[in-house]
Amino acid sequence: MNFKKILSLLILFISINTVLAQEVIETDDISFEEYNPISTLVVPEHKVIKAKFPFIDVHGHQYRMPEQDLTSVINAMDTLNMGIMVNLSGRSGELLQRSVKNIADNFPNRFVVFANIDFNGFGNENWTENAVKQLVIDVKNGAKGLKIYKSLGMRNLDIEGKRITIDDIRLDPIWEKCGELGIPVLIHAADPKPFWDKFNRYNERWLELKTHPRRKRDSDNPAPWEQIIEEQHKMFKKHPKTNFINAHMGWYANDLGKLGQLLDEIPNMNVGIGAIIAELGRQPRFAKKFFEKYQDRILFGKDSWKPEEFPTYFRVLETDDEYFPYHKKYHAFWAMYGLDLSDEVLKKVYYKNALRLIPGLDSSLFPN
Repeated sequence: MNFKKILSLLILFISINTVLAQEVIETDDISFEEYNPISTLVVPEHKVIKAKFPFIDVHGHQYRMPEQDLTSVINAMDTLNMGIMVNLSGRSGELLQRSVKNIADNFPNRFVVFANIDFNGFGNENWTENAVKQLVIDVKNGAKGLKIYKSLGMRNLDIEGKRITIDDIRLDPIWEKCGELGIPVLIHAADPKPFWDKFNRYNERWLELKTHPRRKRDSDNPAPWEQIIEEQHKMFKKHPKTNFINAHMGWYANDLGKLGQLLDEIPNMNVGIGAIIAELGRQPRFAKKFFEKYQDRILFGKDSWKPEEFPTYFRVLETDDEYFPYHKKYHAFWAMYGLDLSDEVLKKVYYKNALRLIPGLDSSLFPN
């Protein structure tokens, strides 16, 4: 064998080993954050890209609605079988009026807006009186409910720089007025409890906190989680004539036994399933029993407007599929299982409960 052939074989050997070494690095030298295996399990699949019944999304956000061309949103809604979207980001005053006009001029009955409260200047004389007056005006101008963001109880401060608690007595006239007006209050309080817990190997939200570090909080920042949640429950109980929709199942979707106790104690509290479908999808049998028992108190909601994520919700609610992936690994590194809800329960969750709680919705868009 001459020198040139030996050299060629040597180069080929080195090249093959380089490729193999790269493959080892690409497959073995990865972090936990990167590990995302494709399941080899073969089981029956029933992917659902369109809801079985028309539904109302009670937890939608369209921030540019005052001037937005809603055509593409409507097209996506039709693909999903969404009858009505509740835009919780309706704001107030002129912006709310412009949103209502945009809906009326272009796609009447397919959208409704909820008003929001501006907490700037809270504690000033007449702040409460003015806030109530503005709410009345917003409802007169087309708002169908009131949305309270998690900033109440977390970030909103009064004029003295103190945290505004959810059960602050100066807010009582607002909740009372909502009851008088017959509109619901959809409220988001706090965040998942693990955001307040120690950031270690035992924290179930470790991956989310690792990839989204700004979500991590100290145990008392701005107050203990239990305190913020209790403020909300006290406020619900204090205003029994007002209907409340507790967003994200009140962050008790991972403890449905406790949530059931709260629903029994607080008959004017309802819950939305926005952003917690992963919790339901890992406990299909217990969750199904919960939905059957509290079928009149649960409403469909998604939270973020990402049409490609809705099918996960449909599949969890409608099918009996096993071990299928969630759409955000950092939210749920576990697999989903279907609840296989009955048509009767599905209709209530998808639209009947919303039609009962939110005034002025077009019921003709939905079956009996």
